[in-house]
Amino acid sequence: MKVVIVEDEIAASENLTYLINTIDPNIEILTVLDSVKSSVDYFSKGTEADLIFMDIHLADGISFEIFEQVSLSTPVIFTTAYDQYAIKAFKVNSIDYLLKPINEEELEEAINKFKSQSKSEQPVDNQIEGLMQLLQTKNKAYKTTYLVHHRDELLPIKTEDIAYFYIETGIVKGVTFTNKSYIIDKKLEDIESELNPELFYRINRQFIINRNAVANIKFYFNGKLIVNVNPPFSERIVVSKAKASDVKNWMNL
Repeated sequence: MKVVIVEDEIAASENLTYLINTIDPNIEILTVLDSVKSSVDYFSKGTEADLIFMDIHLADGISFEIFEQVSLSTPVIFTTAYDQYAIKAFKVNSIDYLLKPINEEELEEAINKFKSQSKSEQPVDNQIEGLMQLLQTKNKAYKTTYLVHHRDELLPIKTEDIAYFYIETGIVKGVTFTNKSYIIDKKLEDIESELNPELFYRINRQFIINRNAVANIKFYFNGKLIVNVNPPFSERIVVSKAKASDVKNWMNL
């Protein structure tokens, strides 16, 4: 299988390449394109790619502009840090997507999904207009408050005051910057979808961390990282090698 990556961030393209090669070493990366212009130049000449990974926001514009200038029948998996409106649009239009920072398991699932399906007979650009309209709508209003049980009352806790969420023995808890812990009656996956990705990031299966809670990040063995937080957590918070680059990129936003 041959793949083209459209991504303007070097670290992100390198990480995606690493993950793709880890999942399937037989996948060939034909090229990495970093702009709308270079993509139009490349695709206007035709491509041997079986699949395209395409970031939405590029250095010189929105990647959807590519489809206004060239016709593509090659299946596309978009990568995006955008809000839920865009994600719903991808599903409606039968275009796959990966939410940044890219998760290895989700990437593998997307690749396997592509392999199990035949190529779409309908050019991708025919499905783009609705996506562009939705992307121009106002941003999603992220969760600002969690109502939690505390003794015999309910307390409103501001999301920005929560340093991190974590799951332990099936129970999800939120820990505030004042080191108070509250049970959150939700799944960690649901909480992740409600939070502003610029402020919160799920660094592993157990933790979602507020960037303001990060005290420092230390290198660990085999390319992993250890994230130290305030208030401190009793155990090591480890980031896998696959996610290490994305965590560093997120902290650099």
